[in-house]
Amino acid sequence: MPKLTDAQCRGAKPADKPYKLVDGGGLHLFVSPAGLKSWRYRYEIGGKEKLLTLGNYGDRPPALTLAAARAARDEARATVKTGRDPGVVKKRTKLANVQSTANTFEAIGREWYELQKPQWVERHAADVLDSLEQEVFPIIGSLPIAEITAPEVLAMLRPIEKRGAKETARRIRQRVSAIFVYAIASGRASNDPAAIVKGAMAPLKKGRQPAITNLEAAKEMLAKAEAQPSHPVTKLALRILALTVVRPGTLATTPWAEWAGLDAHKPLWHIPAERMKLRLQHKDDEARDFLVPLAKQTVEAIDALRVLTGRGPLAFPNARHAHKPMSENAMGYLLNRAGYNGHHVPHGWRSTFSSLMNERFPVDKPVLDLMLAHVPKDKVEAAYNRAQHLERRRELAQEWADLLLEGAAPAIDLLAGPRR
Repeated sequence: MPKLTDAQCRGAKPADKPYKLVDGGGLHLFVSPAGLKSWRYRYEIGGKEKLLTLGNYGDRPPALTLAAARAARDEARATVKTGRDPGVVKKRTKLANVQSTANTFEAIGREWYELQKPQWVERHAADVLDSLEQEVFPIIGSLPIAEITAPEVLAMLRPIEKRGAKETARRIRQRVSAIFVYAIASGRASNDPAAIVKGAMAPLKKGRQPAITNLEAAKEMLAKAEAQPSHPVTKLALRILALTVVRPGTLATTPWAEWAGLDAHKPLWHIPAERMKLRLQHKDDEARDFLVPLAKQTVEAIDALRVLTGRGPLAFPNARHAHKPMSENAMGYLLNRAGYNGHHVPHGWRSTFSSLMNERFPVDKPVLDLMLAHVPKDKVEAAYNRAQHLERRRELAQEWADLLLEGAAPAIDLLAGPRR
């Protein structure tokens, strides 16, 4: 006997954990924490129990009403009686439809990407594609773009928000929305569900990115992060980031060529302008290259890293695709696992350095600003100061390393720490 009513289906609210409302005959309504309601049919074929998603709950097609879901269950049950797997039948039908139209979200997304790519700098283009391939295409990439609903887009974004990457979730929503707009303009979709979900996303905390600005707390944080089970490349990346206070994206994309043949007495990291946070028209200006004097502890961390990745072109390669750089999010996840979610982010090391070093060396504020690649508002000063105070910057870099890593384990020890 059927157990559900339309009122129960409509009234089902999301909870902290997913749950199901059983109807009967193997049919149940699955309710996700994001509020997505989908009909699922449990059946057995070939001695194995399987689960078939029939569609989302709703009153308007392609969503299914309770009556329509029961009809779909009966159809699937009839397929099982013939000895065929309804899940396989559904996939083949869907694949045939997709192949005939080539209008999947992934196909159109890649088409959109290729059109936009020429106007982007290489690093940004790589970031866009990586975000789509890692976060979007595996979830909705195989779906016909015209059939994707707002709840499906929101359900894709919720896990990103829940791991603390709210900014990332919002950037991805913008990119997904741009793909839908492109599909609408080219006649392959009629609405933009990614635009609809904007107001349902988790709010961002206003103001600066969270950062620890107490020295002892910063030292404790780095030690806790390095004690977490994680890949040693990620741990070394976090340590080098804390020491050099460059932007996380700049560090994550570092090629070994920039650290080749470091001077033993005055090691200097020369970052080309094209990899710095500059306007596109300044990316080819060699005068805007950035110089980072390296403390001895930074060189030790680089040498330890060379043992792991020194044979490849990238200092911090992606664990799955060695020809791509690691995601800067990896360092953020490490801090989150250490208990600092919402308290400190990788970019926060720049605030930590600025707060603590300006307090100790107030007369060196212009030099400390140079170490953070902050461009003076005065254009004449900006042009003059670009490569000034190098020796003092070297002294301050060593002061910072001595303060932050006092009592810390040698970098080489991170190679043998617990892995994730």
